[in-house]
Amino acid sequence: MPLHIGIDIRHLRDFGIGTYIRNLVRALGDLDRENRYSLIATEADPPELMGLPPNFDYAVHKKPDANVVGLSYSLFLRGLSANLFHIPLNSVPLLMPRPYVVTVHDMSTLLYTRNAPGFHNHLRILRYRRGLLRAARVMTVSNATRRDVESVLGVPAAHVRTIYNAPDPAFLEPAPSPLPCLDESGAYHEPRLQRAMDRYQINYPFLLYAGNIRPQKNIPRLVEAFAVVRGELKDHPVFGNLHLMIIGDEISNFPAVRHAVIKARAEHVVRFLGFVPIETLRCLYQTAQAFVFPSLYEGFGLPPLEAMSCGAPVVASNVSALSEVIGDAAVIVNPENVFDIARGIREVLLDPDLRRRIVARGYEQCQRFSWRNTAAQVLETYRQVAGH
Repeated sequence: MPLHIGIDIRHLRDFGIGTYIRNLVRALGDLDRENRYSLIATEADPPELMGLPPNFDYAVHKKPDANVVGLSYSLFLRGLSANLFHIPLNSVPLLMPRPYVVTVHDMSTLLYTRNAPGFHNHLRILRYRRGLLRAARVMTVSNATRRDVESVLGVPAAHVRTIYNAPDPAFLEPAPSPLPCLDESGAYHEPRLQRAMDRYQINYPFLLYAGNIRPQKNIPRLVEAFAVVRGELKDHPVFGNLHLMIIGDEISNFPAVRHAVIKARAEHVVRFLGFVPIETLRCLYQTAQAFVFPSLYEGFGLPPLEAMSCGAPVVASNVSALSEVIGDAAVIVNPENVFDIARGIREVLLDPDLRRRIVARGYEQCQRFSWRNTAAQVLETYRQVAGH
């Protein structure tokens, strides 16, 4: 008998989690024409999910819950009479109807605040743990996150399953020749790339970072390392005008990053572009001299995979889940040492053979991850839960 599965897609447009929701639902639509899916959304027919098969419909819930109990949302879900629900993020309403499964993307919100004083923080940890313990299954996006869930929250190992993420297929489309670069006139070799760079007035070699700008992302040290490299290469014929491009949150929310830029006297060579469309981000990956990701903690680490799939040489730390994701397809640095980050950047800029090797390895590494495989494992989990 076909199952009726409810998937919470209300965070479809969020950074990171939105990528997971969008690609998982699309892959399930390609893979499963038997079971019925109700996509719990804030609007019907979001453009990001156009073209789904007829066994997918929308259950619109516009009313935001005013507290952690989630009363109105829980009552709404009960009215759907689904066989199970999928919550694709860590936060589970206290009155969440069962059975349900949860996807945990990382534990940063707990690992970086669990020792903070205060009753509200303690209550948040208890609520987090309760939501996972009541779930029929917890799916983590890496083995590193799985170990955190088991050790920090005491969730039984038999209760948890690792199912990897994958790059958005938009980044896997055939790319132009690897590592396109500026010619003597300051133009890129491919017109499509040149148009994208013209839109943002980019006519110089640059390093790229894409992702959130939370403290664990280590952006202040990235800025310091960039300033070190730029000072060393100020007379270089190609990299003398090196810039740093940062794609992510609004910088106004993170004064420590702004302070790092001012301290490094790099205001004129560090640019914050906020969030950009996927096609623009793909062009930036393809034209960057290197993608630098010196994170202190990752639940998975999707941006390095996206960069690799576009042919960018990657400099990254190998902390937490990143060692699983990047393998040997990047120049590895110590994220707590500014000069080691600078060393990795310098090596990838100045050693053409090294660049070619890690770019080739990056393409190979990306083949290990696919949304079709992810969806197949998630669907198997749905069936196991419904069977119980």
